[in-house]
Amino acid sequence: MDDQVLAAMARWPNVPAVRGWLSLSARGQWRLHPHGRGWGMPDEEPGETISSPQIIGFIGRNYLADDAGRWFFQNGPQRVYVRLDGAPWILGMDADAQGRSRLRTHTGQDYGPVDHWWLDPGGRLYARSAAGAGLVNDRDLGRVVDALRTADGQPLDDWFERPDPAGISVRLDSGDPGCSAAGTPMGLLAADAVEATLGFVRLP
Repeated sequence: MDDQVLAAMARWPNVPAVRGWLSLSARGQWRLHPHGRGWGMPDEEPGETISSPQIIGFIGRNYLADDAGRWFFQNGPQRVYVRLDGAPWILGMDADAQGRSRLRTHTGQDYGPVDHWWLDPGGRLYARSAAGAGLVNDRDLGRVVDALRTADGQPLDDWFERPDPAGISVRLDSGDPGCSAAGTPMGLLAADAVEATLGFVRLP
């Protein structure tokens, strides 16, 4: 959290929190809702995409969660709760200096090691790490799936094609150093169980 934000919180400690003004899209875009109506569904109230690099950086540095799994942007002394259209972290994939696959958040941070993967009925791929729950950006979904391997090094094609796939263990190419020797669990997750299972609140 920025020093100026910490100083503002100390100077004005009792500023009421607000809701409905900020959301995070399933592709990792911060969106402003100028009329405070951002608690509607994403297709009904998409909001205005924030494009300023300075503002995006400021939000990202001061983006946190409380103990109840409610994510917020600490805007000086005021807490601005965020509507999450996907998950707290939106994940993409790139390569490190050694060419190994790695996951990155929408704020540009490394994400992982992953301790569990889930696939929902809509084909969305979720992950969990110590940083919190993540959703793989649909634009990078193919790359991430291609990089995932079963614990014995096989691609996931056969697993996806099973009529009733059971849980398996996977690893992310050679770039998942925190993964155990047995791999990371991966399984299916009902769409209505995402928040409870991954421990976050979409509409705090």
